[in-house]
This record gives sequence, C-alpha cells and structure tokens, in this order.
Amino acid sequence: MSDEWKATTAQGNDEVVESKAEAKSWKLLETTLLAGVQEQRRSRRWGIFFKSLTFLYLFAALLIFSPLMDFGKGASRKTSHTALIDVQGMIADKEAASADNIVTALRAAFDDEKTKGVILRINSPGGSPVQSGYIYDEIRRLRALKPDIKVYAVISDLGASGAYYIASAADQIYADKASLVGSIGVTAAGFGFVGTMEKLGVDRRTYTSGEHKAFLDPFQPPKADETAFWQGVLDTTHNQFIASVKAGRGDRLKDKEHPELFSGLVWTGEQAVALGLVDGLGSSSSVARDVIGEKDIVDYTVQESPFDRFSKKLGASMAERIAMWAGFGGPTLR
Repeated sequence: MSDEWKATTAQGNDEVVESKAEAKSWKLLETTLLAGVQEQRRSRRWGIFFKSLTFLYLFAALLIFSPLMDFGKGASRKTSHTALIDVQGMIADKEAASADNIVTALRAAFDDEKTKGVILRINSPGGSPVQSGYIYDEIRRLRALKPDIKVYAVISDLGASGAYYIASAADQIYADKASLVGSIGVTAAGFGFVGTMEKLGVDRRTYTSGEHKAFLDPFQPPKADETAFWQGVLDTTHNQFIASVKAGRGDRLKDKEHPELFSGLVWTGEQAVALGLVDGLGSSSSVARDVIGEKDIVDYTVQESPFDRFSKKLGASMAERIAMWAGFGGPTLR
C-alpha cells in the first residue's frame, strides 16, 4: 500500500468526520431557532390572553358600575333639589366645558320636574366666543321656556371673559369676595419671526390664490390694511360680547359711571358687586340653601365615563387603539 493511497484515505476520513460535525452544528442551530420561534409564539399567545382578560375585566366593570352610578343619581332626584352644573377650565370644543357638555347638562336639569333651581358653578378663564355664545343662548332659551326655574351663576376663583359671558345669561350672579370677575374683551395673540429669519438668512416663500390669504402668517411682516381689518373683526366680536352682557345684566350694570367695565379689566368679587357685575357674595352651597331654598344638590355635570378616565391614564395612543377595537367613542373669548 503506497503512501499516496494512505494519505488520500486519511483525507477522506477527515472530510467525513468534518461533514458529520457540520451536520450536527446545523441541526443544533435549527433546533435552537425552532425553540426561539416556539417561545415567541408562546409569549404572543400569553400576551393576547392577558390583554383579552384585561379588556373583559374593564368591560365587566363598566357594565357593573355605570348602572350603579346612574341609580344613585336617580335616587337623589325623587325629591326636589338644586341642580349643579360645573363650568371648569377652558371653554372650547371637546373640552369638559364645551357647549355640548354644558347644554346637555342644562337641558337635563330643566327637564327634571324636581329641579327647583340651577347653579352654574364657574371657574374658568374663558375661551371660544362661539362656544360661550351657544351656552349663553341656551340659558336664555330655557329660562324663557320655564321661568319658574331660576339660573344662578356662582363664580369661585375665576369668572373671566367667555366665562363671564355665560354667567351674564343667568338670573343672578354670585362670587366670593376675592374672586376675579370680568375681563370683558377679546384677544388674538401671535408672534412675528420676520427679524429672526432675516438674521438667519432664511427666505419665506408662500404661494396663495387670494390677496390676503396669508395675512396672519407670522413669518411675513404685517400690512397696515390687514392689521386694520383684523382689528375690525376683534371689535365686532367685542361689541357682540358687550351687547350680550348688557342684555343679560340690564340696569344692574354701572357702565355709564364706569365705562372701563368693557375694557378687559378684572375686579375682585367685592368690587364687582359695586360695579353691577355681580349681585352678591356667596358660594354654591349658600346660594342653594339661602337663595334657592333647597340645600339638597344634585350634580348634572356631564361626566367622563370610567373607560374615558382609564383611557387617559393608559395613554393616548394605546387608548385610541383600544377604543377603535372595542367600538367605543368618547365624548377658546379671553
């Protein structure tokens, strides 16, 4: 047997051994990958299971607790009471103090035969003149339909601008001696970045099909005619505001002696009484007890559902996806 033949045989044996080792390595790699895929599938199934379980728990909680809350309110309304509606925060669409929410609560309070009087508990800096106007008009309409049910606005910390617009539609307005009341004016603010762009060497290019389409563009210098036009819009809105306040307050306003009433200034509740902006000092409970004569208060404020509250805590993006999946839909004059 030649040396050459022995070397060839040995090389063949080495290749066989190497091939077997490589096959074992691939088999081990395949087994590892399959185990990883199976583990991912198992984790995904458990994730879906726990998410489904959480959703079912929340859904069951809604079914159980929502009727209980409604039952509690219904039980309170078997006797005469004072209806309470909160106007809190910015008055704007999609906010807690939106026209939809406040008007819905007002109609429910007026429709209840046991309502002896309505209190609007106000703590707001104002907001949209449109939303405030909707609420103002609805208060006046409901008062005309049911004159026996009086509406009282009670200002706590702040009743300014659009919030006072709403309050002026009530039969009477009350506030704390330190409340801030008034701000009968309109504002529209912005920024101008023309100088900044010039320093940076940035060129603004705007294409419009109307001569004044971009007149509020903060990156372009203001024009005298457009500034005068915009001031006219604000003045018109301000005059509408003043007319509504005068219609609501009537001769109680001391505007002839104090023309600054409509200048956008604010006063304390104590000062506001002397100016005719407020009828007296008091809180919601004191008005219910001493003015309306019914200390039992029922809250008609439109409340967020438990699901909505949970959604806000859970996070906007995740809440939106859950709501879409489940089929749920949730419910600025300064």
